[in-house]
Amino acid sequence: MDRDDTTLRVLSTSDLAGLDITLADVVDTVEQAYRTLAAGQSDNPRKLTVKPADGHSVSYAMLGRDGAREVVAIKTSYKHGLGESRDKQHYYTTLTIYDDVTGLPVAMMDCSRIGSLRTPAVSALLARECAAPGATTALVIGTGTQGRLALPFLLTTLPDLERLLLSGTHPDGTAAVRAELARHFPDRDIELVTDLDRAARDADVIVATAGAHTPAAIEAENLKPGATAILVGHGLAPSTLHRADRVVATSEAQMRVTGTDMADAEGNFPPVDLELPVIISGVSKARTTPEQRIFAYNSGLVVTDIALGHRFAQLAAEQKLGTEVALWR
Repeated sequence: MDRDDTTLRVLSTSDLAGLDITLADVVDTVEQAYRTLAAGQSDNPRKLTVKPADGHSVSYAMLGRDGAREVVAIKTSYKHGLGESRDKQHYYTTLTIYDDVTGLPVAMMDCSRIGSLRTPAVSALLARECAAPGATTALVIGTGTQGRLALPFLLTTLPDLERLLLSGTHPDGTAAVRAELARHFPDRDIELVTDLDRAARDADVIVATAGAHTPAAIEAENLKPGATAILVGHGLAPSTLHRADRVVATSEAQMRVTGTDMADAEGNFPPVDLELPVIISGVSKARTTPEQRIFAYNSGLVVTDIALGHRFAQLAAEQKLGTEVALWR
């Protein structure tokens, strides 16, 4: 990526939408970011958060360094109108990347597509590492952005899945899930479930991606022996965490900050047995017996956004996408 020190490549939402990237490429990129972090080669400091007293907005700033790609990046996230319906909210997220070898800027980009790919890729990695041997049935709760890509990514890391179950209440969302699955796996289809508790008792892997106002809340007693329950949004009751045989998180610290709705009556959490980077590194295994019920909490780590954002920047440079802005001239 030939550059000088006065210009910055800006990648818009439409620039990134036109980039083709395989699901396997996304998974591999995210997995490498975890391996590098576990090896102590990357830095992922705790995010900074600002939220006004009335709670109408929330802002985050995240700084990190990817030691394998040798880049430094800053991610910002701002959401306004938290008390409003989704169509009235404003949400902006950006990622700015710098080359830590040359010292030159790489790109600044809209980070929404990166997040929409990174999160289901992490869920798929959690499923691969935590699922019991012989897992054949997956249940996804929710048909929003994360729900629509959950099944294609699960099939990427767990290709032996046979039954694909979906719980959703919005016809447009259900249609979008089917369309996304058909785009990546045209020979596969979903079973739309109406009895969520029964579906949960059948599922080896559950990925809960529903929104905050969902009535869905699977309880621990409806998880079969050996089940893996992955929380991304909502759809799992706190009992699935507190009665789990093993607890896995991408980051225990982040779970305690962002997963407060899963705390017990005293505001406490059970200890996390393992974090995903350690599992990915091969040092420890998520599961020690086939019968264990595992709860896994998926929260973002900025090093994964950095790795995937840098991959997008590489692809964009190859295709000469984006706008060169003379920001420092």
